[in-house]
Amino acid sequence: MRLTFLGAAGTVTGSKYLLEHDGRRVLVDCGLFQGLKQLRLRNWDALPLPAREVDAVVLTHAHIDHSGYLPALARQGFAGNVFTTHASVELARLLLPDSGHLQEEDAFYANRHGFSKHHPALPLYTEQDARAALRLLRARPFGEAFEPVPGLTVRFSPAGHILGAASVHVAWEGGSVLFSGDLGRDDDLVMPPPAAPPAADWLVLESTYGDRLHPPEDVASVLAETVQRTAARGGIVIVPAFAVGRAQALLYLLAQLKQARRIPDLPVFLNSPMAADVTEIYHRYRDEHRLDERQCELMCRSARVINSVEESQQLNDLRFPAVIVSASGMATGGRVVHHLKAFAPDRRNTILLAGYQAAGTRGAALAAGAREIKIHGAYVPVRAEVVSLGSLSAHADREELLRWAARMPQAPRRVFLTHGEPVAADRLRQAIEERHRWPCTVAEQLQSVPLAKAEG
Repeated sequence: MRLTFLGAAGTVTGSKYLLEHDGRRVLVDCGLFQGLKQLRLRNWDALPLPAREVDAVVLTHAHIDHSGYLPALARQGFAGNVFTTHASVELARLLLPDSGHLQEEDAFYANRHGFSKHHPALPLYTEQDARAALRLLRARPFGEAFEPVPGLTVRFSPAGHILGAASVHVAWEGGSVLFSGDLGRDDDLVMPPPAAPPAADWLVLESTYGDRLHPPEDVASVLAETVQRTAARGGIVIVPAFAVGRAQALLYLLAQLKQARRIPDLPVFLNSPMAADVTEIYHRYRDEHRLDERQCELMCRSARVINSVEESQQLNDLRFPAVIVSASGMATGGRVVHHLKAFAPDRRNTILLAGYQAAGTRGAALAAGAREIKIHGAYVPVRAEVVSLGSLSAHADREELLRWAARMPQAPRRVFLTHGEPVAADRLRQAIEERHRWPCTVAEQLQSVPLAKAEG
């Protein structure tokens, strides 16, 4: 068995891990690079093998940095099966076409306004490409063994994080490797904690928050104070939120705060039709998260859904206190970018960041205190208050990652750290080596390692 890191090495996006065994090739995750331009450009680079030579894909979950390259892979000739959990299949049916649509929209906007260096600007793939790729999806339940290709046995176990998220255990004659996927929080508002990891010879572990702990803040109180403060000065709260996971947690929190009269009864707009559809999926998969039927209904009814482009544009003319929750979570694209363009220059308003902000994204710039951000080829001043609600992140922090790994029934032969910025990954490496005494390596892009049978 050979493992090659084709993404999420030295960065938190672009997850792709190639497994090669007895002439078969399986990709675990197939994600887009996001953030810094030099990372986004990797999406256009050719893979080190023809797409048609990939026999199968196994997805840990549906977030675009784990699934979003799939339409490009299919466009290049991949025609195998794509295995993931039932909820992830439903989410991918929303996320992937939306990703293609956004890329087409961004290319159209760039061409129309002439701010792209490419003439014409082209999408990496289209909505039609994404819909064609959906035919390859195959759902498998948690805990049930299946063979994506002969000679490999795979099992999914719940990873928390978002609906459908899984850790992936891959076994073959003579060895096994566990891919953590993105691990959720022990005390997440919506999702239960990750299941205990099974035994494996090798562990590929995410390290997004490998260098920090989530602050021990009362999320509801910080959110309530932010909304109250902004409403008092006649402003609008703009919340860039991932359509899957954070949007649902925010809607639930806002509904609770309104019920308890901890915030004014101001309008809440969900400017993401996809996030509204995702919320309905959470309603159907209540056995996989913490919310009961009443709480799900409260979440679903808590906001007015904005469907049309015209309605979205009209939000930019609001002149009364309101909350606008809109994708994307790191402000890399989508409708929220237009809201930032409209509301960031006004001191009365607030931009609330509610999750991890990868390097090179507008969200990361805002979190770092940028006084202007580049949108559609022009710089927009940032005078609005910026609030980071880091404890609302859906990623396990350093201690939660260490505790999860410690639950493995036996020590792995080596840990490979991925899906983290260099400092975060190296800090987690040090912690694992010091606390668990396990050999640990920070994976590098295109690094290829043999997963050989244990001697004796």
